[in-house]
Amino acid sequence: MAESSRTMGGGGGSSSSSGGTNSGPSNGTGTTGVGSKNSLAATYPVNTIMELTLSAPSGGETIRGLVYCTDEISNSIVLKSSLVHTTLSSEITVVNAASVAERRAVDVDGDNEEEMAAARELAGVIDLDELKLPLPNVSRRALEERERRAIRLAEESFSHVNQRASPEGQKIFDKLLKACNEVVWKGESILVLKEIRVDPPYAPDNCSLITVGGAAGGGLDVHSLERVKKIVSAAQQS
Repeated sequence: MAESSRTMGGGGGSSSSSGGTNSGPSNGTGTTGVGSKNSLAATYPVNTIMELTLSAPSGGETIRGLVYCTDEISNSIVLKSSLVHTTLSSEITVVNAASVAERRAVDVDGDNEEEMAAARELAGVIDLDELKLPLPNVSRRALEERERRAIRLAEESFSHVNQRASPEGQKIFDKLLKACNEVVWKGESILVLKEIRVDPPYAPDNCSLITVGGAAGGGLDVHSLERVKKIVSAAQQS
């Protein structure tokens, strides 16, 4: 399911943030003005349903949502609101903490059934007690491995783009890469499985088996060459 997002208060921030994601939820209530010197993680505990009133210059709007995370660097609070009767699963709102005039934590143990029902719908849970559960531990090693993998995939993606090739050549390369996996650039030519070369202007007639010592090298044959030619031809017509 997809999510929609918006930024409030003119501050801007990232919804992938750090500070305070290990803070436990708060169950107290009360309306408080800004000016606290506590960290955002302490002021806006994760998994707390908050009602934030923005200052007049920021529109004076009142926003309700579940605190998803906070970011000390951008001074941002990220609220998540579950959506019903829509293809979107939730709405993410990023709020500049400096724009918050008042805040109120919704008491999930309250007696007002109407407010409790609204809170359950907002948080996307059946039982509000779920919000009191401790947050799961985060594996630093798993996060670092995920980051390394993302960097590796990004570098591989960049290596597939040839600034010297024509747009048509890049299109042919992309099609061959999807079909054959092992495709690289060599100058402005395309090498497929290290044994078939596609030269500019990247037409079927520009496809050839790479020869080593006067003979076609490797295990590919004319049938593989014909398959590459068909892919090139189909790419040209698309």
